[in-house]
Amino acid sequence: MDRSILEGNPHLVIEGMVIAAIAIGATEGFIFVRTEYPLARKHTEVALQHARNHGLLGKNILASGIDFDIEIVRGAGAYVCGEETALIASIEGRRGMPRPRPPYPVEKGLWGRPTCINNVETLANVPIIIEQGSEAYAAIGVEGNSGTKIFSLVGKIRNTGLVEVPLGIPIRKVVYDIGGGPLEGQKIKAVQTGGPSGGCIPEELFDLPVTFDSLTEAGSIMGSGGMIVIDEETCVVDLAKYFLTFTQEESCGQCPPCRVGSRAMLVLLDRITEGTATMADLDKLEQLAGTVREASLCGLGKNAPNPVITTLRYFREEYVEHIEKKQCRAFTCKQLITYTIDEERCNGCGACFRVCNDDAIIGEPKQLHVIDQDRCVHCGNCFVVCPPSLAAVVRTSGELTRYEEPVVKAKKG
Repeated sequence: MDRSILEGNPHLVIEGMVIAAIAIGATEGFIFVRTEYPLARKHTEVALQHARNHGLLGKNILASGIDFDIEIVRGAGAYVCGEETALIASIEGRRGMPRPRPPYPVEKGLWGRPTCINNVETLANVPIIIEQGSEAYAAIGVEGNSGTKIFSLVGKIRNTGLVEVPLGIPIRKVVYDIGGGPLEGQKIKAVQTGGPSGGCIPEELFDLPVTFDSLTEAGSIMGSGGMIVIDEETCVVDLAKYFLTFTQEESCGQCPPCRVGSRAMLVLLDRITEGTATMADLDKLEQLAGTVREASLCGLGKNAPNPVITTLRYFREEYVEHIEKKQCRAFTCKQLITYTIDEERCNGCGACFRVCNDDAIIGEPKQLHVIDQDRCVHCGNCFVVCPPSLAAVVRTSGELTRYEEPVVKAKKG
């Protein structure tokens, strides 16, 4: 969302920064842009030069006696630099690592000077509020949550993209009215808000208004404005593992609760998705998640357990199925899936035989093929390549079995 603003209308952010600088008496401004966003940086550089050419930046802006200029700083891509003290360290040329607060940046920030840090989206709203008035802005949204919020709406829905909605709008309206609802033949299961450190909110809570407080009460966060819709084909255990893998890799490693705790959680999730965990491991996972949340130094560590905590809160039965039944209802966790060949459908075409890299499929051409379960690594290649007209490869997970109906094409004429 921030990238799209800087790519599409960087002048709005620059104007917001100038207004903020005049309000607090600042003379220097910095825009921190990830290296992965070269177009955003390029457009912002052009906009800054335009502003300087028109006397809107630099010395004695519009003969007002006010000095203020803006510099672009390229970030190295560290997710943790979204935390304000880590961002300050990065701008100063040090490793982006959070520090304890207080002192807060407004008291002691860049090079020890008072520093006001805001998000791109916040600064882009400032000129609009100044132009239209605070009452007009406050009229949008709900009490305590005024204005709009941009979300990156993605996932298992018909319409994806950036959407700007008034705060207080129900999640259901965003997902079903704006997003167009689920893909054909599917059912929406949950939505994950707030980016990798956000939580999963089940479909039965979609009438919740999108506000900072309501999302927090549900176990999630507003965060960076991500909104990922998942359907019944998504395994929540695997989803929690995916997001925790990201935050664990992005941890700066400074504090043990985040560095050690997130890694220990990931080990437990690996066991659960591989079918080697016990119910004691599930209790340990829940305990660890609470410890990491309470004891971590910065927001990355404190929010990293959110995907685990919320999926345990709302979808605990899926964790239990993985452990007790060795079953993944979404057929996602590959170690819990067994592949067999239906002898009545197999015609010995050899498609599965040719893609098996582990020599787990046995059979002569034009004869029934069999999968050696001791050699099978559950890659699923055989299932993918089996001709739809045969659909001879069958998947099972615990007590669940999935048959694909053969696709029969009508002959021409």
